[in-house]
Amino acid sequence: IGQQKGTLSNTDYQQIIAELELIPEKVERVLTINSQIEIIAQKFKDVNNFLYLGRGYNFPVALEGALKLKEISYIHAEGYSAAEMKHGPLALISEDMPTVAFSSSDDQYEKTQNNLFEILCRGGKITLITDKKMDDLDVDQIIVPKCSKYISPIIFNVISQLLAYETAIILGKNVDQPRNLAKSVTVE
Repeated sequence: IGQQKGTLSNTDYQQIIAELELIPEKVERVLTINSQIEIIAQKFKDVNNFLYLGRGYNFPVALEGALKLKEISYIHAEGYSAAEMKHGPLALISEDMPTVAFSSSDDQYEKTQNNLFEILCRGGKITLITDKKMDDLDVDQIIVPKCSKYISPIIFNVISQLLAYETAIILGKNVDQPRNLAKSVTVE
């Protein structure tokens, strides 16, 4: 659609098509880091609240990640745009409310990095899911295969789903039948 409207160059179009074809391989690589995700889930299993942050294309990933954590682990989580962090969520930052942040190596990378510095300055704990390691940050980082900003939400969602799943398993929750959801989804 972007190519037809003239908003996407032919080069970008070809890059996106090539990346789409590589998604199965990249997801397989992501699945090999499950032990790292288990360690992070174990670290935060007793936390009552989470903040999920993403910018641009990764904002919906933050929303979905928070939703999935709520649905299957029953831990309160909120997804926010990192661009709006100063409008409320920053006041909630503490060592008792960890942040899961999504950052791809695109034009939003440095802005997201600045948000993470603000969280660290306030004593917050961060788990960063990224395709480019942030060497300046002393935080847990899950590094995924490099991909464009258009494809990163697909890969980041896999990590987000696994983090919610592992957290729920550690807490002894039934991930196949989350409470209050089965009937509310099927009954009108």
